[in-house]
Amino acid sequence: MQEANGKLLSAWRFIVWFGMVSLFADFVYEGARAVTGPFLAHLGASAVLVGVITGFGEALALAGRLITGPLVDKTQAYWPLAILGYLLTIISVPLLGVATTVLAASILVIAERAGKAIRSPGKDVMLSHATASMGRGKGFAVHEALDQIGAVVGPLVVALVLALTHNDYHWAFGVLVFPGIIALLVLVKLRAQVPNPSVYDKKASKTFALHSGNIRSFPKEFWTYLGFTFIATAGFATFGVLSYHLVKQRVVATPLIPVIYAVSMGAAALMSLASGVLYDRVGRRSLVLVPLLTAGVALLAFRAAPTLAIVGIILWGFVMGIQESTMRAGVADIIPSEIRGTAYGIFALGFGTASLIGGAIIGYMYDMSVHRLIVTVLLIEALALIFFTATQLRSAERN
Repeated sequence: MQEANGKLLSAWRFIVWFGMVSLFADFVYEGARAVTGPFLAHLGASAVLVGVITGFGEALALAGRLITGPLVDKTQAYWPLAILGYLLTIISVPLLGVATTVLAASILVIAERAGKAIRSPGKDVMLSHATASMGRGKGFAVHEALDQIGAVVGPLVVALVLALTHNDYHWAFGVLVFPGIIALLVLVKLRAQVPNPSVYDKKASKTFALHSGNIRSFPKEFWTYLGFTFIATAGFATFGVLSYHLVKQRVVATPLIPVIYAVSMGAAALMSLASGVLYDRVGRRSLVLVPLLTAGVALLAFRAAPTLAIVGIILWGFVMGIQESTMRAGVADIIPSEIRGTAYGIFALGFGTASLIGGAIIGYMYDMSVHRLIVTVLLIEALALIFFTATQLRSAERN
């Protein structure tokens, strides 16, 4: 964004403005996400179906970037794709309020996630340019922290509407149209004032995407990083399954679920800042926290005791904070800018596939027994720790 005197807006201010876009967008889709599980259950969905729908939605949001990532590299159309993706989310979420069948609701949930797949590679590449000179861990963390403010406020507003309307989802989803409009207006203005964010990155501004889509250009380090992420994510429950548990076992009243989700998003914001600073100091070694915290989620979040379940969901928020900030920064530090959109797409494919598998497995295990669910997740995260330790040791030997 340009100042009144014609100078380019600082990279920090660009990140803050983009963070404001994400804040209002998260108000919309995290507000909806907080009650997706209970809403689908209200329409008659089973636990495994909730797991599959939410897992598939997350998979699409991530794996769809395998298409949009190379597209970004080839066309440099960062802004058009970002605007299109946000627009799809803004339209899909309020329409959930008029859905009366599991099929209709599922289509809208998936459409909203498709919007994220469309916008994310361009957004991440633009942020990677702006964070190049300040430490990518901190830069992505600040953006994510602003993002999570919306993720806190949105669920709280939805909770208030549900409480005032006696669980009327029509109004709960309908009010989310307003922050969506604000997000779109800010985004369009930011695009008009900073049409080329690559100017923040001196190295990137001198290159062009001549090798986009060429996975042979990717270092081995990227694939081991993706492998660890895949394993760790396969044991990470979607909030759809967590909230389904809270409803089915009557752990808390339904209107409190968005409040709990908001608390977890606040935890995600704090963890994104902490993990970003830690990442800039010790690098990817900081990601050992992911399997450890994910194991804690399984041990606590599926309990019948409200306090333990809530603590487990806070840990879930911690993992989300790391996934949405530090893990994205890790990709930018491994991959050069001219093929970074493609890398984000491939990374998201692995991440999304793991989300789909994890959603289905955890939903299936939940229907069988919570004990089997916990054992399964602990085994998966133990494997992730072994893989992480082995790759770190090999990396140390090479250095």
